[in-house]
Amino acid sequence: MAPRTRKQFGQHWLRSDRALQQIVDAAGLSGSDRVLEIGPGTGILTRRLLPLAAAVVAVEIDRDLCKLLAKQLGETPNFLLLQGDVLELDLDMLLANFPQFQQPNKVVANIPYNITGPILERLLGSIAAPNPRPFDSIVLLLQKEVGDRLCASPSSKAYGALSVRVQYLAQCDRICDVPASAFQPPPKVDSVVVRLTPRPFIPAAADPRQLDQLVKLGFSTRRKMLRNTLQPAVDRDILVPLLESLKLNPQARAEDLSVESWVALSNALRGDGVTG
Repeated sequence: MAPRTRKQFGQHWLRSDRALQQIVDAAGLSGSDRVLEIGPGTGILTRRLLPLAAAVVAVEIDRDLCKLLAKQLGETPNFLLLQGDVLELDLDMLLANFPQFQQPNKVVANIPYNITGPILERLLGSIAAPNPRPFDSIVLLLQKEVGDRLCASPSSKAYGALSVRVQYLAQCDRICDVPASAFQPPPKVDSVVVRLTPRPFIPAAADPRQLDQLVKLGFSTRRKMLRNTLQPAVDRDILVPLLESLKLNPQARAEDLSVESWVALSNALRGDGVTG
């Protein structure tokens, strides 16, 4: 019998063999990969990862689950369990004495939906400060609404600032939908598995901090045109001709611009009155 879930940790146990296998397949593990698993819970996914990877570092915040995992998997040579909040732990320091587990190169996780944003930033960094040691791939089970936003295309309802920020830092692939019925207890929302593959964006932003600021301003009032939302950073008399020169509609809204267009706009505005 599975342990009782704790609402404070956003726990829902994934029970679908199909979804579990799709998560593992999406990770594309080899015998040399070192995996970081966030929130192993009862270890149902962990058990599928261990035979395929060189090492699995599991970070679990729930002390009772840590006791269960330590009892059941503690003797597995390629398994290391850390108790704590992944947003607060200094993994480099904690892993310094465990050469086999240092610098995980892949992430596989069924993360708590209430802290998805902070976890994404911890794993990817930000536009202004990308993760200096990017993972080879990050496979996450997410709330469907968030997964839709990560993988959204310009001009779609789900496309927003999060889409631009994440797609600037990583290629986003939607793997599969996971219904609420696949969990025990079922959450109130459906879920989705996504794979993020960090890579340098080409062409890169000449001033990533400026790009980050423009995206924030542009999406601050979704229905307004860019020539209005970006006014705190750039004068309309400069912006409108610049949009035209980039073959962008002067009446465009933030959601109309692709990531490439956001980068082109930021690079063209560099040094032309954008606040620092």
